[in-house]
Amino acid sequence: MNTPSNMLALGTKAPFFELPNPSKTNELQSLEELKGEKGTLVIFMCNHCPFVLHVIDKINELYEDYNDKGIEFIAINANDIEKYPDDSPEKMIEFQIDRRFDFPYLFDESQAVAKAYDAACTPDFYFFDDKLDLVYRGQMDDSRPGNNKDVTGEDLIIAFENLLAGEAQEEIQRPSMGCNIKWK
Repeated sequence: MNTPSNMLALGTKAPFFELPNPSKTNELQSLEELKGEKGTLVIFMCNHCPFVLHVIDKINELYEDYNDKGIEFIAINANDIEKYPDDSPEKMIEFQIDRRFDFPYLFDESQAVAKAYDAACTPDFYFFDDKLDLVYRGQMDDSRPGNNKDVTGEDLIIAFENLLAGEAQEEIQRPSMGCNIKWK
């Protein structure tokens, strides 16, 4: 089922969270500790979704390009692991190793954080400025599995570059699209 983002209102303060990181023996990590100096991208994703698999390598590339410019990425998996055991914390660790990404990948077992962000799909992207105000939400780019468009990351790149240059963000922001979050 193709589910679009709910498009949380721009200017919304990033809802606080503190969640376990399975790759760090479930150490609790908070938004305050992890946030970037200039910006923070919160990504709701999971291990098995074809939409996530389609873009994860590009997300990692963007992270490598922008992390040293003060932008931090935080991924969160909120799927119901009883119905979808492929998204379990053990599998999150494997996925992170397989796909070689270094940004934190946290587990939202209660789904409270996903609800606070009004997240709808995997992947769902939320980009906050240094004050943790929402400046961009929506798609990474126009590519989807099977539509033959290149995965460029361009919508996120524009948002990152605008923030770093102190420019206004694009007024038209298109929703991300993906599998729905597997609610309990």
